[in-house]
Amino acid sequence: MNFSQQRRKLVQSGAILTASSLMPLAFAQNKIPLIFSETMTDQDIRAKLLVEKFGPSLGADFEFKPYFGATLFKQGTEIVAMQRGNLDMGALSVSDIQRQIPEWGIVGAPYVFRDLAHMQKTFASDIGQDLFKMSEEKMGIKMLAVYYIGTRHVSTRLKKKINKPADLTGVKLRMPAGEGWQFIGTALGANPVPVAFTEVYTALQSGAIDAQDNPMPLTKTMKFHEVLSQLVLTNHLVNFNILSVRKTKWDTLSAAQKQRLQASADEVSALITAQMVKEESELVTFFKSQGLDVYTPDTKAFRDNAIDIIKKSKYISEWKPGMLEKISAL
Repeated sequence: MNFSQQRRKLVQSGAILTASSLMPLAFAQNKIPLIFSETMTDQDIRAKLLVEKFGPSLGADFEFKPYFGATLFKQGTEIVAMQRGNLDMGALSVSDIQRQIPEWGIVGAPYVFRDLAHMQKTFASDIGQDLFKMSEEKMGIKMLAVYYIGTRHVSTRLKKKINKPADLTGVKLRMPAGEGWQFIGTALGANPVPVAFTEVYTALQSGAIDAQDNPMPLTKTMKFHEVLSQLVLTNHLVNFNILSVRKTKWDTLSAAQKQRLQASADEVSALITAQMVKEESELVTFFKSQGLDVYTPDTKAFRDNAIDIIKKSKYISEWKPGMLEKISAL
């Protein structure tokens, strides 16, 4: 073999090695990215389940890229980011959806759902399917799965006992930003104050707010109990998030990929819901052990007051006629 032949063989073998070394990179680049943004911290059990269960279950076609703690997009801006194509997935809340689709507000109103089972039955019914269809047609967002994140209760740093809505008069109750959330605070009898989720701890600590409302698992995860004195089991809102993907992204997927994404969303939704139910069953004891006064107020008084305010509000005219009665009858 002469020098020329040897050189040619070396070049060829080098090209093969270079091509083979680039194959994993090319394969990674061919994965479908799913950029996901959420307000919860990466220590939240929901975040852990999304990372440890949802991402891997998607299979080789997808690359799940989660961002937690509102580090990518601020709370409440996820829908617009998805519509602009800057974000692929989010765990959306009703208050954000109802800014664009007022009819959605009914499932985020206080005391509309009696409990978790009632909420699940509603979304499995024609009512829920109609709401999902509206989100696709009017927002361009595909709803994949609804998962329970706990029932919201009022908790306060004050020593004053809260038994009826009148007891919350003048109390600065933190609610997320957004008209729908602020309305909930008013319906409870309080003075609602918009504060970002990531700022609630310091706002309670400094006295900028007197109270907050969140499900018990989130109250524990964010360590709000460290700056609270009591947990009032108002049971005013069955809270949930909706794991969603932008429709333009969904439409690019093959039938098999859509099936895989949907199956993974259903699976992690069931896992998160089960974990939230388990935690709630244990947390009353935990908060009591931390020195909080935990008690149930006159929930009938809270419910009657909220429903009365709802029926007199502008929102009732934004909802489909008879929908409130249909949900109640389920």
